[in-house]
Amino acid sequence: MSRPNLVLFMPDQLRSDAIGCFGQGAARTPNIDALAADGIRFPNAYANHPVCGPSRVSFMTGWYPHVHGHRTLTNLLQPQDPNLLRYLKDAGYTVAWAGMRGDTFAPGVTEQSTNFAGFLTPMAHGISAFSQLDHPLAEAYYDGKRPPIEGGVPYVDFDEASIRTVEEILADPPPEPWCMFVALIFPHVPFQVEDPWYSLHDPAGMPAPSGVSTTRKPGFQADLRQRHGFEAFSSADWAEITRTYYGMVSRVDDQLGRVRDAVERAGASGRTGWVFFTDHGEYLGDHGLVEKWPSGLDDCLLRNPLIISLPDGPRGAVNDSFVELVDLMPTLLDVAETEAGHTHFGRSLLPLLNGETEIHRDVAFSEGGFSPADNDLFEDVMEGRYATKTRLQREQPELVSKATSVRTAEWTYIHRQSEPDELYSRTNDPQEHENVLDEHPKVVAEHRELMLDWLVETSDVIRWDKDPRFTRIDPGWRP
Repeated sequence: MSRPNLVLFMPDQLRSDAIGCFGQGAARTPNIDALAADGIRFPNAYANHPVCGPSRVSFMTGWYPHVHGHRTLTNLLQPQDPNLLRYLKDAGYTVAWAGMRGDTFAPGVTEQSTNFAGFLTPMAHGISAFSQLDHPLAEAYYDGKRPPIEGGVPYVDFDEASIRTVEEILADPPPEPWCMFVALIFPHVPFQVEDPWYSLHDPAGMPAPSGVSTTRKPGFQADLRQRHGFEAFSSADWAEITRTYYGMVSRVDDQLGRVRDAVERAGASGRTGWVFFTDHGEYLGDHGLVEKWPSGLDDCLLRNPLIISLPDGPRGAVNDSFVELVDLMPTLLDVAETEAGHTHFGRSLLPLLNGETEIHRDVAFSEGGFSPADNDLFEDVMEGRYATKTRLQREQPELVSKATSVRTAEWTYIHRQSEPDELYSRTNDPQEHENVLDEHPKVVAEHRELMLDWLVETSDVIRWDKDPRFTRIDPGWRP
C-alpha cells in the first residue's frame, strides 16, 4: 500500500537471543513473536556501535560513527544534520516521539523533527524506580524484584508513561500518515522489574552465560571482571540476573502488545507498518561481564533483533542476509515514498520486503571506542554504578581505544587501535571466544582489505548544498 503509518518500536540494550522467535525457548515474548509471524525477521542484523547514542545516530542518518565523529554520548545530531524523523515530517507524516530520550538530538532538533514529543501521561517513578545498592549483586547493576506499590498502583516509569502516551495519542489519532517513535529504556540496566514479570521465569531454566575465553581478548574484559568482582559470581547468581533481565524483556513484550492493540482500536492495523529493533545488546554474563563497553564488539552486543512488518509485506519470513542498522533510514524513506537529501551508506531493505532478492549485504561492519587523545571526551559518569567503567576508561584509555569489526559468512575480524587484533570462526565459535588470529594469516589479510576499502569509501560525506567559490568580500578592517 502507499505510505503506511509507521510504528518504530525500539527497546534499549535488548539481546536478540532473549526473544522467542530468535530461538530462545526460555523467553516469554508472545507479542514480539506474533509481530515476526506478521513480517520478516533478520537473524543477521547488526548495530553499527555498541553504545546507545552513537548507534541511534547511525540509525537516524545512515552514517557510520566515524563519518562525523558520532562516537560519544555528547556529539549529537545538530540542526543542520539530516535525520530520519525530520525527513518523514517534511514528507507529510505526523511524527510523534512518545517519551523523550536525550541521547540522539542536540537542542532544537527534536522540535524541528517532530510534531509531538514527550509525555501525555507524566512519569511517577524514576528510571531506577527501586535500588538495592547493598545487594550482593549490586556491582552487576542488579536490583531484582521491585516491591509492590502501596494501594496496588503500577509503576509509571519512563516506559509505562511512554506507552500510555501512545495509547492516548491513538485514542484520537492524528492525521495519517503518522509515525510513532517509541524508544524505551528497558531492558537496559539496572536489572529490576516488578511482578508479574519478575516471576515469569524460573532461574533454573535460564540459559547459562557463554563463559570466559582462554585466548587473547581485549584487556577491558579482564579488568572489568576484576574491578567488579564478577569472578566470584556463581551460576546461581548469573541465573538470577538473567531471570530478571528476561522479566524486563517480557514487560517490553507486553507493552508492544498494548501498542498493537491501540493501533487496532484506532482502526489502522491494515494501514500500519512496524519496525522492531534495538540500539545494541547486553553481555548478561557472557565473557564474565554485564552491561556493555564502548569498544566492545562482541556478537552479543551487536546482533540486532530486527523485525519489519508492512501491510503488503511478507508474512512469517526469515532472511539470513547481513543487515546493518544504517539500512533502516533509506528503507523507511522508501516506504514513505520520499528520498534522502544527503550522502549516506545505508541500503534500502525494500527489495527484500518485496521479495525481489535474497542477498542484501555479504559483510557487516561495526565500530566503537575513542581516540586515546580524546580522553576528556570519554564517558563522564563519575559517581554511582557507572563510575567503575568511567575510571577505567580515564586511567587506561588504550582499553577503550578505537576498534572496528567486519563480519562475513565464516569469520569475524576485529582491528584494534591499541591492542592486538582478533579473528573468530563464526561457524565453529559463534560466541567469539577463541581468538585464532595467528592461525589464519590469509583470512586476516582478506578481511583487513575489506575493512580498508570500507573505511576509504565511507571516510566522509560532502554536503549537497554547494558554496560559491568566489564570494565578493568588502576590503578593509571590520569591528
